[in-house]
Amino acid sequence: MKKALLLAMLAGILFNGCRRSETWEEINHPTGWINYPIETNVTITYWLPMSEKVTPNFINYSFTPMGKELTEQTGININWIHPPATATAANEQFNLMVAADDLPDVFVRDLHRLYPGGPQKAIEDKVILQLNDIFNSYAPNLLAFLNANPDIDKMIKTDTGAYYCFPFIRYEPELRIFLGPLIRQDWLDELGLDMPQTIDDWYSVLTAFKNRKGSPAPFTFEYTNLTYYETLPFALAFDAPSRFFIGEDGVVRFGPIEDGRRDFLRTFARWYREGLIDPDLVTLRNQQVGSKMVSGTSGASFGALGSRMGAWITAALPTNPTYNLVAAPYPVLRRGDSPKMTATEIAFTGVGSASISAKCRYPQIAARLLDWAYSEEGHMFNNFGIEGESYIMVDGYPVFTDFIFSNPNGWTVDQSIAAFARAASDGPLIQDIRYQEQMFTYQVQRDAVKLWSIEGAENFVLPPITPTPRESQDLARIMNEIRTYRDEMEVRFILGMEQLTDAAWENYINTIRRMGIDQALEIQNAALARYNAR
Repeated sequence: MKKALLLAMLAGILFNGCRRSETWEEINHPTGWINYPIETNVTITYWLPMSEKVTPNFINYSFTPMGKELTEQTGININWIHPPATATAANEQFNLMVAADDLPDVFVRDLHRLYPGGPQKAIEDKVILQLNDIFNSYAPNLLAFLNANPDIDKMIKTDTGAYYCFPFIRYEPELRIFLGPLIRQDWLDELGLDMPQTIDDWYSVLTAFKNRKGSPAPFTFEYTNLTYYETLPFALAFDAPSRFFIGEDGVVRFGPIEDGRRDFLRTFARWYREGLIDPDLVTLRNQQVGSKMVSGTSGASFGALGSRMGAWITAALPTNPTYNLVAAPYPVLRRGDSPKMTATEIAFTGVGSASISAKCRYPQIAARLLDWAYSEEGHMFNNFGIEGESYIMVDGYPVFTDFIFSNPNGWTVDQSIAAFARAASDGPLIQDIRYQEQMFTYQVQRDAVKLWSIEGAENFVLPPITPTPRESQDLARIMNEIRTYRDEMEVRFILGMEQLTDAAWENYINTIRRMGIDQALEIQNAALARYNAR
């Protein structure tokens, strides 16, 4: 469904649902469609980590234009609760709340990855509410969207058919690809080199960057960033990501034990040994990678379009007006082949989704608050902010204002948008492609989306399957041990601390099998079969 149809659907939902102002009695009972703002004295406690795009300028969402306007539009008071900034600290705080049985009304949490046993176990543990009845009674906007999109509908329920969250949806395929290989086009031009297409091309280009440009770290990236590590383009060229994926035969596989992973590790270890990979690889963070890409220490990387590519270009241009960082295609092994796997995601991953806790005294009010995001007004607000302040309509198109692009407070574009609109990070909403079309400052960012959008790449991505609580416990136990071992051994292979001989590889695979990878794959494939049968 194209964005025009989506908005038409949302508009139809809102129009057909218009009613007079609601009394508490109507809000408190199933009424379906309602008008906003509603009249209620209830305050909803809302727990979520603050976006790193907001924290430089605000200490709490209640002080942001977004937080103030959300209450104004819905009529519902919100007590925003924000955990400490680091993921580890946020996890600790959430786990303490669960242990103390002291949960807020609403929280944003990826229950697939971060709750032991997954969303079904969270329901059984009385941490969250099953939302089927609530959707039917108090979430007409979201329910209409799900009815119109059965492929997404089955993503946000368990195998038992239990809805458990208000989802963050990247609706358009272009919104699901935002990571890829980056390279200095000005360096390629200076050296008379073509854009690399194959793994061998990359070897030649990085060698030239080292020998002819004097780069001490031709390729640099955040190896410590799990998302980047698990989708490194060079590994994908060998059909061997660092995670579970769906093979071309429709069977779940584990990339680190595929034959292609051995070939990738041998290739990457050779590049590292020859000085083509950043020698600080295993400790690099974004700030260090950015410094090297901006200063000219490095000529190629792998990163996000906004927080990496756009930020690096903006930082480099004032002192180097010829700086030209562009997207490179995902590499392949053989010239003429097309990439198969990319860092693309599916419409719903679990990130940014909001659940209503089992401790919520007024789940109907919480549902009304969350469901507003899927109405036409809520959709526009969550993606573009406040009309007349952060955006204006021009020929039916929401255009961000100068306040966003030339913020008088000195905020970056990302920070300006994030102060007004949740779509700048994530949250329970449907992201709009028109938001992304404007958030990119440079044409090369828009070109990157087209270059990296590979038809069929999503077919290799594992959907949000839900192993049973017992399966989830077994899977977590097995994979915690395997991932620790994988991380340790792959570093040793890449850095040359251990030679990747055939015997060493066989021992590596056998160790992972003894740790239980076959059982883990059985669990994943059984969960995938149940998911496909939903």
